[in-house]
Amino acid sequence: MSNEQKKIFGISWNVFLLGLVSFLNDMSSEMIAPIVPTYLTDVLGIGKAISGSIMGLIESLSSLFKVLFGYISDVFRKRKVFVALGYLLSTISKGALAFTRSWWDFLTLRVLDRVGKGIRTAPRDALIAESSEKGKSGRSFGFHRMMDTLGAVAGPLVAIGLLALLKNYPIRVAYQYVFLLSAIPGIVGILLVVFLVKDKGEEVKKKIKGISALKSRNLRMFLGIVALGALGRYSYAFTLWKAKELGYSVVQGLGFYAIFNAIYAFSAYPIGYYSDKVSKKSIITLGFGVAALASLLFAYSKNLPMLLAAFIFYGVYIAIEDTIPRAYMADLAKDFEKGTVIGAYHTIFGIFVFPASIIVGYLWQEYSLKIGFLYAAIINTLAMILMVSFVRD
Repeated sequence: MSNEQKKIFGISWNVFLLGLVSFLNDMSSEMIAPIVPTYLTDVLGIGKAISGSIMGLIESLSSLFKVLFGYISDVFRKRKVFVALGYLLSTISKGALAFTRSWWDFLTLRVLDRVGKGIRTAPRDALIAESSEKGKSGRSFGFHRMMDTLGAVAGPLVAIGLLALLKNYPIRVAYQYVFLLSAIPGIVGILLVVFLVKDKGEEVKKKIKGISALKSRNLRMFLGIVALGALGRYSYAFTLWKAKELGYSVVQGLGFYAIFNAIYAFSAYPIGYYSDKVSKKSIITLGFGVAALASLLFAYSKNLPMLLAAFIFYGVYIAIEDTIPRAYMADLAKDFEKGTVIGAYHTIFGIFVFPASIIVGYLWQEYSLKIGFLYAAIINTLAMILMVSFVRD
């Protein structure tokens, strides 16, 4: 049996490799992600509202490129070149953060990282869909999300170890070392894409004539609700700022973040697997409800049990909303437009994620973090109601 026909954990070899690449890349990203909020406020000296805006802009920008490069990869039936290029840009930008001296340097490099993500995401998701058996897209996307998030579990733990080793260094110097070392797993991931991952685009029959799934009223309604839900999805940085507000140290915050990512990782695959058996719409709707619950717990957390519960439910919510909508869109898309349709989802989501963090940052600065989390709870509750009322299976 060739590698292309081989299956591991019930998924194709190509999906397995892409999961491993995402593990390495997310390990790289999450080595630095938990220290970024403190780096912004304590090292670069940036205020709360601007920090929230920067985090939102960073997370939003990548999505602006996703539909474009998804479309381009559909036209040329080539996915791998965009996946490799995207990972390369992100890896370079993360290592170069060691040399930042101002918020402008920082923002420029983080934008480059997000551009890299924007280039690779839709082509990669299309490649996952093309490498999956019919009716098993949820399983494939769930496995990919699990591996991606296991990297996010490993990353903070590596960062904790590095910061412990560098505890006698000034905080800026310690962070510089973490930024530089974060590039190593990213480089290994790029090599796997270049030498082992196989393109599938040319194997899929391109149907030039066909009605795009994007013309479906049901799909348009779903994308509208995605936009609304994104307005209630604040940056992970706010959860770490909440932990800091309750008196926990940066290292303890990294521990909370690792717990969140462990829940996220180990929920993603079973949720994806189960979504192939039942309605994906129902799982997505449940995700909005869990998001509202997590936001309420963050808003009212005053002790360790409540804060832990908030991080756990936040992890389940992100596992659902970062896995099932992609599988749902992949199932609805025709063969000739998978990159475009999945890219449209990512783009719409990303455009509306940016205002979410600005709004929560503003509410934090003018009122309190509690008000920001309550705002998010209201938005997600509304999205859940609209999913039940207007989106068909």
